[in-house]
Parts: sequence; structure tokens; C-alpha cells
Amino acid sequence: ALFDEMLKARKQAGFTQAEIAERMGTKAPAVARLESGGGSSKHSPSLGTLRRYAEAVGCDLVVRLIPRQS
Repeated sequence: ALFDEMLKARKQAGFTQAEIAERMGTKAPAVARLESGGGSSKHSPSLGTLRRYAEAVGCDLVVRLIPRQS
């Protein structure tokens, strides 16, 4: 899923959570919560947060709508 892809992208880029946090302008615990799918929080990350994360790890964020099969 998305959060697994995020963690994989960060590791492939060779960054720590602290480095990503610095690049995003936030703190490492926030990145840890983001990568874990929000932890115990019921808050879902905004598209802006996901874009900042993607940029920090050197990726593009793509959101797609796929038609349902009738």
C-alpha cells in the first residue's frame, strides 16, 4: 500500500526519518507517524503532506481515479 511504498522510497533514497523531516520542515516523530499510516491518530495525511514527503524522497506523487467495472 501507499505507506509501504513511502518507507521503501525513503530507504532506497538513503535518508533517515530525521533527514526527511528536515527536508519537509517537520520533526522525525511526524515522519514516523506518516510512514506508519498515522499510528493511533484518526487523522489522514493531506495531499500537501504526501507531496512534501514525495518531494523529500525524490519521487512524484500520482493520484489516479480508476473507473469501476459495472
